[in-house]
Amino acid sequence: MIQNTGRKIIGIFLLLCGIYVYVSAQEADLKAAETAYASEQYDRAAELYESVLKNYGDSYELYYNLGNSYYKTGKIAQAILYYERALLIKPGDDDIRFNLEMAKQQTVDKIEPLQEFFLKSWFRSVQNLIGVDSWATIGVFCFVLLICCLVLFFFSKWMRLKKIGFYLGIVLFIVVVFANVFAYNQKEERVNRNGAIVFSPTVTVKSSPDNSGTDLFVLHEGTKVFIRNTVGDWNEVVLEDGNVGWINKKDITVI
Repeated sequence: MIQNTGRKIIGIFLLLCGIYVYVSAQEADLKAAETAYASEQYDRAAELYESVLKNYGDSYELYYNLGNSYYKTGKIAQAILYYERALLIKPGDDDIRFNLEMAKQQTVDKIEPLQEFFLKSWFRSVQNLIGVDSWATIGVFCFVLLICCLVLFFFSKWMRLKKIGFYLGIVLFIVVVFANVFAYNQKEERVNRNGAIVFSPTVTVKSSPDNSGTDLFVLHEGTKVFIRNTVGDWNEVVLEDGNVGWINKKDITVI
């Protein structure tokens, strides 16, 4: 018994040591990247941030810093790509959106988005106020309050409390539904990514998934497209202005 307990303690100790070493290494790598950026060694900073991304996983801060580093080096397509990835994690961040717009101004193609129905636009703007984790937390919290309101409505002896439980319960039910819908939509956007950035300096969009297809129009590096279909090495893409065509996979990078 004593030997087993000793082994467990040693195992826990080694695990904690491993976690400490892992976290320390990550912090050291991040510090090195931040130092390189502060010293205006932007290529080096991008390289170090890419290494952190590969070794320790993603975060919106990491994507944001990568976007800033690539923007400073003039690699606009890479900057836009990482700003877009940062927004998938934290869609309500004004700094990310501002820097993304600044980067888009450096691109050749000026795509005017199609006019959206105002309710759809409003729905998306509310959804993007916060991220998926925050919406999930709000949904769970409001659901617990909803249960409390139901208990108050069914078991309270006072009519005023019953009314409070009833009307507040309706409001909380609506919030729970919307919070879950918003969280689901954002999770789907992160898991099933159909947005992509053009990485080739110029690419000719074809009418069919073949080099022999008719040339429709030309896109330039940094332009955002949405993948609608895939055939072999070709992706059918839709632009924000509604134009549709086929692009070879090698010319774009999925967000």
